[in-house]
Amino acid sequence: MSFVEYGDTIKDGDTAIVFLGHESMFPVKVQHGTVTQTKYGVIRHSTDLIGKKYGSKVTCSKGGWVFILHPTPELWTMNLPHRTQILYSTDISIITMMLELKPGSIVCESGTGSGSLSHALIRTVAPTGHLYTVEFHQQRAEKAREEFREHGVEHLVTVTNQDVCKNGFGVSNVADAVFLDIPSPWEAIGHAKSALKAEGGRICSFSPCIEQVQRTCLAMEEYGFTEINTLEILLRVYNVRTISLQIPDLGKAVEDNSSTGFDSSNPSNQGSLCANLQQGTVQFKSGVPLREMVGHTGYLTFATKS
Repeated sequence: MSFVEYGDTIKDGDTAIVFLGHESMFPVKVQHGTVTQTKYGVIRHSTDLIGKKYGSKVTCSKGGWVFILHPTPELWTMNLPHRTQILYSTDISIITMMLELKPGSIVCESGTGSGSLSHALIRTVAPTGHLYTVEFHQQRAEKAREEFREHGVEHLVTVTNQDVCKNGFGVSNVADAVFLDIPSPWEAIGHAKSALKAEGGRICSFSPCIEQVQRTCLAMEEYGFTEINTLEILLRVYNVRTISLQIPDLGKAVEDNSSTGFDSSNPSNQGSLCANLQQGTVQFKSGVPLREMVGHTGYLTFATKS
């Protein structure tokens, strides 16, 4: 099993996603002899998972059922264990596009955190690219290495435990893009410039506060970066629902029908007229935004090495 090389069959040691519904799913490490408890009953890995195809419908011990899905970076973002605040697909999608990433790209990232963005970057640059990710916190760095190994992508990523603001990324003049998600990104702009290739490399900095953005932009300008711009991505979700409204009584139905040759003396026509008048409501579909939703997550500042 790999997050970038998809297989058909569930194997011992795989990471799989147990899907109970769109609002209820969780990851599980498949192990021979292990069981997983769900609200629908027990899933026995040896008999219910190993050897089955991904996407299979599995019946639990209480008679309920779940689907077993192959992991993807998107599903991992929704279900990963949070060691830090993470980036979600809304921001990740614009980051990969604005950094102009493709298979074969070399990317430097700091910090690794919970690995949400890291998995998406790895899939984007695979199979010939590489991710150099730096994490200041030793335990988080070790956990990230373990997850990359379990997910079959360790050959595409190098995890380094150090302070990027003091020691940089450990590479020079090779990166096509650099991503910064640290408290003081302006202190790492010089190291980011050193890591980027000679000309045309892209950089992105994620910051939750506009004061951080201001200092970062000044540092980018000082180090000669061009095309500096800042974006804020806001997600607005709509619920589609059926709404019923009363039809206004304009008092002209009988007159209009008589003017168009409608024979009200005919018994069948009288029944149709009464049904229309008594109905009184009309139903239609409407899109309504949620009353509460996640608004601001952070500012994304992009620039180009000239």
